[in-house]
Amino acid sequence: MDRRGAEADDRRVSPDHRNEPAGLEHARAQDRADPLARFRDEFHIPRRVDGREEVYLCGHSLGLMPKRVETYVLEELAIWKRRGVRGHFEPPRPWMPYHELLTEPSASLVGAEAHEVAVMGSLTANLHLMMGSFYRPTAERHKVLIEDRAFPSDRYAVESQIRFHGLEPASSLLVARPRTGEICLRREDLAETIEREGDAIALVLLPGVQYYTGEVLDLDEITRLGHARGCVVGFDLAHAAGNLPLALHDSGCDFACWCSYKYLNGGPGAVGGLFVHERHARRTDLPRLAGWWGHDKTTRFEMGPEFRAIPGAEGWQQSNPPILSLAAVRAALEVFGEAGGMAPLREKSKRLTGFLESLLRRELPEHIEVLTPSEPARRGCQLSLRIKTTDGRGLYERITAAGITCDWREPDVMRVALVPLYNRFEDAHRFVEALKASF
Repeated sequence: MDRRGAEADDRRVSPDHRNEPAGLEHARAQDRADPLARFRDEFHIPRRVDGREEVYLCGHSLGLMPKRVETYVLEELAIWKRRGVRGHFEPPRPWMPYHELLTEPSASLVGAEAHEVAVMGSLTANLHLMMGSFYRPTAERHKVLIEDRAFPSDRYAVESQIRFHGLEPASSLLVARPRTGEICLRREDLAETIEREGDAIALVLLPGVQYYTGEVLDLDEITRLGHARGCVVGFDLAHAAGNLPLALHDSGCDFACWCSYKYLNGGPGAVGGLFVHERHARRTDLPRLAGWWGHDKTTRFEMGPEFRAIPGAEGWQQSNPPILSLAAVRAALEVFGEAGGMAPLREKSKRLTGFLESLLRRELPEHIEVLTPSEPARRGCQLSLRIKTTDGRGLYERITAAGITCDWREPDVMRVALVPLYNRFEDAHRFVEALKASF
């Protein structure tokens, strides 16, 4: 079954949690039967002061450290220490082409061809680079479509790009909003907005997963709708890369950007990535904010004044990348490869998240509202929980003191993520028991 067929099956699921097993022994039995259970041992699990492992449910904010990261980073430090500048050119892993070690694994995770992906930069910087090339407003077509709860950095970037072109957000920023009393975007409303405003939209820039609610957006449908109206379509995949199977090439979107420190486990502030569809690979009419690392590799060191872009996504590179960060991301991507890629991880993710939702609905229905859609195709690892009956911030602080790591978003939302590489069914059970004890 292809990806679209699998997602169609997901949409037909309407879970009834009333008769599902909920005890600790059931959770542990699920963990014992889990074919991916061994990958938990690939990560450092934070520990409490008393030495016990935390329940870490914050991979949507910062993924845990793969144990092999330390080895990989120390190896590059040793080369720097012993060889200095020669490390750029000498085996076993010369730094000059080091970023290329990450291209194929990254392309595989996001469903792209290798030449469509570059591991580079940071998320917001890469979004600016993409908008520098793909946001080309005219008097008739100048609007950028974002969503109401866009991650603040995305909104700041978009508004600054609008102003950079001499325009004003009041007239050029178009915001898709949920219906009154709802928190998630309806697909039909988003489609209606693109259809209605399409002639004025220069760029559609939406997330793969909405960071606040955990809702998954349909990238294929958005791309189809946007392109049908003549819009450029790009995506922020900060909360989607490493969380969901993606098919960027097949979707046809123009570009996408992601960070590597959440579900990809590349470390705090890790180097990010970008995708540029192959139809743009050799477009010389696209302006770009160029740098020497995007210049033709065969003549880069001739130091000539004329910029000749590398075909594909690498042509948007600007500077030689940070090797120590690349080493950490390389280590993390290896773990994904050994786990079999996103398909088995996604299957475990659906079972983990479904188990957690069933516990919450069974044990705490009067206290917790699950904001994230229940349909598996419309969510990834994250559940966003609205606290209904108590001081939510105080509750969050109490469960933190009890050894649970998640995060809090004002005014009343707790975000938790069960990451299939290192989280267990037992983690879901322990989290719910800690909640029950803290109300």
